[in-house]
Amino acid sequence: MGGTMTAESVEHRVQWPVPPQDGYTVDDLFTLPDLPPHTELIDGSLVFVSPQRRFHFLAIDLLVDGLRSSLVPEFSVEREMTVILDNRNGPEPDVSVVRAEAVTGLDQTKFQAEDVLLAAEVVSPDSESRDRTTKPQKYAAAGIPNYWRVEQNGTTGGPVIHVYELDPLTKSYVHMGMHRDRIKVDKPYPIDIDLTTIGKR
Repeated sequence: MGGTMTAESVEHRVQWPVPPQDGYTVDDLFTLPDLPPHTELIDGSLVFVSPQRRFHFLAIDLLVDGLRSSLVPEFSVEREMTVILDNRNGPEPDVSVVRAEAVTGLDQTKFQAEDVLLAAEVVSPDSESRDRTTKPQKYAAAGIPNYWRVEQNGTTGGPVIHVYELDPLTKSYVHMGMHRDRIKVDKPYPIDIDLTTIGKR
């Protein structure tokens, strides 16, 4: 039996927000209704996150657990929290280490760039350009001292972490090393994570 299309059935459409002439601000990021979870603000434009692969959330779990295992009291490890870089940039690092004094409570939704010691991004197919160029440039310009870029080693391999430290003179990151099986570094505090344990909790 065939169906008849009615006016009611064609009215069910997604209404996308229309950006203002000069782009969005961080205030819009927190006040616009019905934005999808994990929406970011990059150069005044809203960036929506695609559905993520299993590697993505397992890598985040691995980092959060590993960073917290040796955490010092003056820092806090945060997952998928917006970081305000300036009025038109509010990215959401997959994992960040922030000053404990910047944590205000369970209803907190953002941190300021000056409170972030490490920003880490797990690269997905739709975020490659942002995670390799756009975000690290902006994190560095905002003065975040450490940046980690986490990639999958091939299509079935574990994580590979590229570690960057900020050169305060040039306000750009210097590549300090690439870690495959284990990451052992002393910034922003002594960290030792076995990367081969991804997905083995």
